[in-house]
Amino acid sequence: MLTCEKGFSCCYTALTEWQAIRWMTQVRATATIIALNESDNIADCVASVSFFDEVLVIDSGSTDGTRALAESVGARVLENPWPGYGQQKQFALENASHDWIFSLDADERVSPELRASITGLLEGRPDAQGYVINRRNHFMGRALRHGEGYPDWCLRLFNRQSGHWTLDPVHERVDLKGKVDRLEGDLDHFSEGSLEEYLQKQNQYTTLQARQLYARGRRFSMFKLTTSPIVRFFKFYIFRLGFLDGIPGLVHISIGCFNSFCKYAKLRELQNNPPPSCR
Repeated sequence: MLTCEKGFSCCYTALTEWQAIRWMTQVRATATIIALNESDNIADCVASVSFFDEVLVIDSGSTDGTRALAESVGARVLENPWPGYGQQKQFALENASHDWIFSLDADERVSPELRASITGLLEGRPDAQGYVINRRNHFMGRALRHGEGYPDWCLRLFNRQSGHWTLDPVHERVDLKGKVDRLEGDLDHFSEGSLEEYLQKQNQYTTLQARQLYARGRRFSMFKLTTSPIVRFFKFYIFRLGFLDGIPGLVHISIGCFNSFCKYAKLRELQNNPPPSCR
């Protein structure tokens, strides 16, 4: 402890100076969230990233009070009509107040272990331009620990001076130049409120995937249609031990395999009768 003739005043001054130096050297970061009608999720999502210097929510026209809920728990909210996943996340990146970006969806939560890793990193000097985080998928009331559900490494924390989101309509990713490292702790992903909701979402995803393949010049293949689901099953359910996740693991991989089949079936449909937007 510091002591001096003036008592504790110099101790207080030294402490406040140390805090000021720490504040100036700490990396400032924004957590960005894209949302549409996420009133059931948004408050918990924002709360899990409240330790960031800023929480920015990009809403694409919610009608269920999502915006008001987000603002009530401290988020800054901007409206932007839905342009696609990649473009919406890039819009969030460009409107953030800080260069360091942590991107998550409204159905994701930062675990206590991940929070400790992020705060420790930002309080020091990051030696990489981006960090991948292990996403822990929850399905049918269970945290999956194997197969497609885990591990699921995603690049979510990065410096926007070194990277940006691709403009893909689905399965967007961060295009980053520079060193990438890993962070300890999981990002919890609650992807479905019910199986019906989950299946509806997967149906939308496979449609977007088929259109993306078509736009890139990929064409239907009977080989892909028949072998892609089989390869996916053996890779994740057998070799990556998805069977250890019980019934949720079996249902999860079964839907994933059906998605692979649907994606190529929809691609064939597009080839035979492309909509105006794909011509």
